[in-house]
Amino acid sequence: MRESLEVLDTIRLNFNPEGLMLLNISLAFIMFGVALGLRVENFKRVVKNPKSTVVGVMAQFVIMPALTFLLILLIRPSASVAMGMILVAACPGGNVSNFITSLAKGNVELSVSLTGIADLSAIVMTPFNFALWASLYNLTSDKVIPIQIDLFEMFKTMLLLLALPVTVGMLFAYYFPKITQKIFNPIKITSILIFIGYIAAALGLNFDHFLNYIYLVVWIVLIHNTLAFGTGYLMARAFKLPDKDVRTLTIETGIQNSGLGLVLIFNPNLFNGLGGMAFIAAWWGVWHIIAGLTLGFLWKGKQVKSLA
Repeated sequence: MRESLEVLDTIRLNFNPEGLMLLNISLAFIMFGVALGLRVENFKRVVKNPKSTVVGVMAQFVIMPALTFLLILLIRPSASVAMGMILVAACPGGNVSNFITSLAKGNVELSVSLTGIADLSAIVMTPFNFALWASLYNLTSDKVIPIQIDLFEMFKTMLLLLALPVTVGMLFAYYFPKITQKIFNPIKITSILIFIGYIAAALGLNFDHFLNYIYLVVWIVLIHNTLAFGTGYLMARAFKLPDKDVRTLTIETGIQNSGLGLVLIFNPNLFNGLGGMAFIAAWWGVWHIIAGLTLGFLWKGKQVKSLA
């Protein structure tokens, strides 16, 4: 299987310059929409009751990347597939996690707080985690990563596509609360549609490649995403969090911002559409919504357990 996966190391998937610009604008708009739901009060509550938030951040940015690396050592995929797994694990939570948390009768306030903290932390933590675990992969693998990691370019992209729209969104919500209240839900729905749209665009513009090779990564994404949901769940249980928070951390850890991953992957100054990375991020973007919604509907039908 590894020999089959290695064909993905030689494939480059590309958008034209106009498509790349649209991809970047789309992600910035999505992050702006997420930020409209963030309030300073969310962060104040974290300071007063930090346990669930700290566990959630640890699950996302410490435990999940480390377990991803161990999974890579176990299944030994090709270099570009391994890099895609590391990058997805290094990304913050996805923009649909708040909706799925609500569906699952989780702690929506905690979910929103984790979204804000994760998005801001990701400006530093995503490049850091990717550089750390990619370097360790280089040391432990007989295959050299077929890319040069430009941390400055990644950090700059994170500032433009996360820090800027999140800051603008929070300021807009603060200064124009009435307008925000009217536009928040439409923008949230539009953001989800845009996210699905540019996943579809990534698939459609490179349809022949995906048709020929997507089956190679389906099982990897299934295992990897199951690991992500399991990490959030087991971390929350280990720290004896309330049932609503257990559901929330499970979803927040299992729903990763693979859209951000795709933007980084298609950046010509970073990974330039490296095949294995793009396949992992694109299929993750499809699968985590299916898995997350399934979990959300299952939990919707189960009563939330109160603390004994």
